[in-house]
Amino acid sequence: MLKPTSAFSHLDPLSTPSLSVAPREDLTMASFAAGKDQVQAVMATIKSAYGVDLPRRPARVSGKGIAFVWAGPDQWLAVAERGANRDMERELKSLLSAMASVVDQSDGRVVVRVSGPLSRQVLAKGIPIDLHPRAFGANAAAITHASHIGVIMWQLEDASTFELAMFRSYADSFAHWLIETAEATLPATA
Repeated sequence: MLKPTSAFSHLDPLSTPSLSVAPREDLTMASFAAGKDQVQAVMATIKSAYGVDLPRRPARVSGKGIAFVWAGPDQWLAVAERGANRDMERELKSLLSAMASVVDQSDGRVVVRVSGPLSRQVLAKGIPIDLHPRAFGANAAAITHASHIGVIMWQLEDASTFELAMFRSYADSFAHWLIETAEATLPATA
Protein backbone atom coordinates (compact mmCIF):
# COMPACT_ATOMS: atom_id res chain seq x y z
CA MET A 1 0.00 0.00 0.00
CA LEU A 2 1.31 3.44 -0.89
CA LYS A 3 1.86 5.91 1.91
CA PRO A 4 2.29 9.66 1.49
CA THR A 5 5.84 10.86 2.08
CA SER A 6 7.29 14.30 2.42
CA ALA A 7 8.92 15.85 -0.62
CA PHE A 8 11.28 17.57 1.81
CA SER A 9 13.61 14.77 2.85
CA HIS A 10 16.30 17.35 3.73
CA LEU A 11 14.16 19.97 5.47
CA ASP A 12 13.73 19.73 9.19
CA PRO A 13 11.52 22.53 10.48
CA LEU A 14 13.59 25.45 11.74
CA SER A 15 12.25 27.57 14.56
CA THR A 16 14.15 30.43 16.15
CA PRO A 17 12.91 33.77 17.49
CA SER A 18 14.10 35.45 14.28
CA LEU A 19 13.31 32.84 11.62
CA SER A 20 10.96 29.92 11.15
CA VAL A 21 10.95 27.55 8.15
CA ALA A 22 8.39 24.77 7.84
CA PRO A 23 6.90 22.71 5.02
CA ARG A 24 3.11 23.05 4.62
CA GLU A 25 2.15 19.45 4.02
CA ASP A 26 -1.45 19.92 5.13
CA LEU A 27 -2.66 21.71 1.99
CA THR A 28 -4.88 20.90 -0.95
CA MET A 29 -4.23 22.93 -4.10
CA ALA A 30 -5.65 23.27 -7.59
CA SER A 31 -4.86 25.59 -10.43
CA PHE A 32 -7.60 26.85 -12.68
CA ALA A 33 -7.79 28.91 -15.85
CA ALA A 34 -10.87 30.61 -17.22
CA GLY A 35 -12.07 29.34 -20.58
CA LYS A 36 -12.51 31.60 -23.59
CA ASP A 37 -14.97 34.40 -22.78
CA GLN A 38 -15.56 32.92 -19.31
CA VAL A 39 -13.49 35.22 -17.08
CA GLN A 40 -16.44 37.22 -15.77
CA ALA A 41 -18.48 34.06 -15.13
CA VAL A 42 -15.56 32.45 -13.24
CA MET A 43 -15.04 35.60 -11.20
CA ALA A 44 -18.75 35.86 -10.36
CA THR A 45 -18.90 32.19 -9.33
CA ILE A 46 -15.88 32.50 -7.02
CA LYS A 47 -17.28 35.72 -5.54
CA SER A 48 -20.60 34.01 -4.85
CA ALA A 49 -19.03 30.87 -3.34
CA TYR A 50 -16.16 32.38 -1.34
CA GLY A 51 -16.94 36.09 -1.00
CA VAL A 52 -13.74 37.32 -2.70
CA ASP A 53 -12.82 38.97 -5.96
CA LEU A 54 -10.16 36.99 -7.82
CA PRO A 55 -7.02 39.09 -8.26
CA ARG A 56 -6.38 40.39 -11.78
CA ARG A 57 -2.72 41.13 -11.01
CA PRO A 58 -0.06 39.43 -8.85
CA ALA A 59 -1.80 39.22 -5.46
CA ARG A 60 -3.40 36.87 -2.96
CA VAL A 61 -6.94 37.05 -1.62
CA SER A 62 -8.60 34.83 0.95
CA GLY A 63 -12.06 34.04 2.17
CA LYS A 64 -14.02 31.18 3.70
CA GLY A 65 -10.98 28.99 4.39
CA ILE A 66 -9.37 29.33 0.97
CA ALA A 67 -6.75 31.55 -0.64
CA PHE A 68 -6.53 32.41 -4.33
CA VAL A 69 -3.16 33.43 -5.75
CA TRP A 70 -2.84 35.06 -9.17
CA ALA A 71 -0.85 32.69 -11.40
CA GLY A 72 -0.99 34.52 -14.74
CA PRO A 73 -3.61 36.24 -16.87
CA ASP A 74 -6.98 34.61 -16.09
CA GLN A 75 -5.25 31.88 -14.05
CA TRP A 76 -5.17 31.26 -10.31
CA LEU A 77 -3.88 28.82 -7.71
CA ALA A 78 -6.39 27.85 -5.00
CA VAL A 79 -4.86 26.81 -1.68
CA ALA A 80 -6.69 25.50 1.40
CA GLU A 81 -6.14 23.32 4.46
CA ARG A 82 -6.77 19.67 3.62
CA GLY A 83 -8.86 19.07 6.77
CA ALA A 84 -12.02 16.92 6.56
CA ASN A 85 -10.79 15.39 3.28
CA ARG A 86 -11.15 18.70 1.44
CA ASP A 87 -10.09 18.39 -2.19
CA MET A 88 -9.70 21.67 -4.10
CA GLU A 89 -9.81 20.03 -7.52
CA ARG A 90 -13.14 18.35 -6.81
CA GLU A 91 -14.53 21.44 -5.07
CA LEU A 92 -13.62 23.81 -7.91
CA LYS A 93 -14.67 21.44 -10.68
CA SER A 94 -18.13 21.23 -9.15
CA LEU A 95 -18.36 25.04 -9.15
CA LEU A 96 -16.67 25.93 -12.41
CA SER A 97 -17.60 22.95 -14.63
CA ALA A 98 -17.59 24.25 -18.23
CA MET A 99 -16.23 27.71 -17.36
CA ALA A 100 -12.64 26.79 -16.50
CA SER A 101 -10.05 24.06 -16.63
CA VAL A 102 -9.16 22.83 -13.14
CA VAL A 103 -6.03 20.80 -12.38
CA ASP A 104 -5.04 19.25 -9.06
CA GLN A 105 -1.71 20.54 -7.74
CA SER A 106 -1.76 18.89 -4.30
CA ASP A 107 0.78 16.22 -5.17
CA GLY A 108 2.62 18.10 -7.91
CA ARG A 109 3.53 21.18 -5.89
CA VAL A 110 4.78 21.72 -2.37
CA VAL A 111 4.67 24.79 -0.15
CA VAL A 112 7.17 26.11 2.40
CA ARG A 113 6.35 28.81 4.94
CA VAL A 114 9.14 31.21 5.90
CA SER A 115 8.42 33.66 8.70
CA GLY A 116 10.05 35.86 11.28
CA PRO A 117 12.00 39.12 11.40
CA LEU A 118 14.81 37.71 9.19
CA SER A 119 12.53 36.15 6.56
CA ARG A 120 12.85 38.97 4.01
CA GLN A 121 16.62 39.07 4.44
CA VAL A 122 16.96 35.31 3.92
CA LEU A 123 14.63 35.20 0.91
CA ALA A 124 16.27 38.24 -0.69
CA LYS A 125 19.51 36.27 -1.00
CA GLY A 126 18.01 34.09 -3.72
CA ILE A 127 14.91 35.86 -5.01
CA PRO A 128 15.52 38.59 -7.61
CA ILE A 129 12.63 40.90 -6.75
CA ASP A 130 12.29 43.77 -4.30
CA LEU A 131 11.01 42.27 -1.06
CA HIS A 132 10.97 45.54 0.86
CA PRO A 133 7.51 46.03 2.44
CA ARG A 134 6.86 49.12 0.28
CA ALA A 135 7.21 46.92 -2.84
CA PHE A 136 6.06 43.51 -1.59
CA GLY A 137 3.53 43.86 1.20
CA ALA A 138 0.60 41.99 2.68
CA ASN A 139 -1.07 39.70 0.14
CA ALA A 140 1.45 40.49 -2.60
CA ALA A 141 2.32 37.61 -4.93
CA ALA A 142 4.95 36.94 -7.56
CA ILE A 143 5.93 34.29 -10.04
CA THR A 144 9.70 34.27 -9.81
CA HIS A 145 12.57 32.01 -8.90
CA ALA A 146 14.48 31.25 -5.74
CA SER A 147 18.07 30.27 -6.41
CA HIS A 148 17.11 29.23 -9.97
CA ILE A 149 14.06 27.23 -8.87
CA GLY A 150 10.71 28.44 -10.21
CA VAL A 151 8.31 29.47 -7.45
CA ILE A 152 5.02 31.19 -6.89
CA MET A 153 5.38 33.16 -3.68
CA TRP A 154 2.97 35.22 -1.65
CA GLN A 155 3.03 37.15 1.57
CA LEU A 156 0.36 36.48 4.14
CA GLU A 157 -1.32 39.31 6.02
CA ASP A 158 1.48 39.07 8.58
CA ALA A 159 4.29 41.37 7.47
CA SER A 160 6.97 38.73 7.92
CA THR A 161 5.28 35.53 6.73
CA PHE A 162 5.75 34.18 3.21
CA GLU A 163 4.73 30.99 1.46
CA LEU A 164 6.49 29.63 -1.60
CA ALA A 165 5.04 26.94 -3.88
CA MET A 166 7.25 24.97 -6.24
CA PHE A 167 7.14 21.78 -8.23
CA ARG A 168 7.62 18.80 -5.93
CA SER A 169 10.71 17.55 -7.75
CA TYR A 170 12.61 20.70 -6.71
CA ALA A 171 11.76 20.48 -3.01
CA ASP A 172 15.10 19.09 -1.82
CA SER A 173 17.17 21.51 -3.91
CA PHE A 174 15.10 24.40 -2.58
CA ALA A 175 15.39 23.13 1.00
CA HIS A 176 19.16 22.82 0.67
CA TRP A 177 19.46 26.43 -0.57
CA LEU A 178 17.02 27.79 2.02
CA ILE A 179 18.58 26.11 5.06
CA GLU A 180 22.11 26.98 3.96
CA THR A 181 21.08 30.61 3.46
CA ALA A 182 19.20 30.70 6.75
CA GLU A 183 22.15 29.30 8.69
CA ALA A 184 24.47 31.90 7.11
CA THR A 185 22.02 34.69 8.01
CA LEU A 186 21.08 33.73 11.56
CA PRO A 187 23.11 35.21 14.41
CA ALA A 188 25.53 32.70 15.93
CA THR A 189 23.44 32.52 19.11
CA ALA A 190 20.11 31.78 17.34
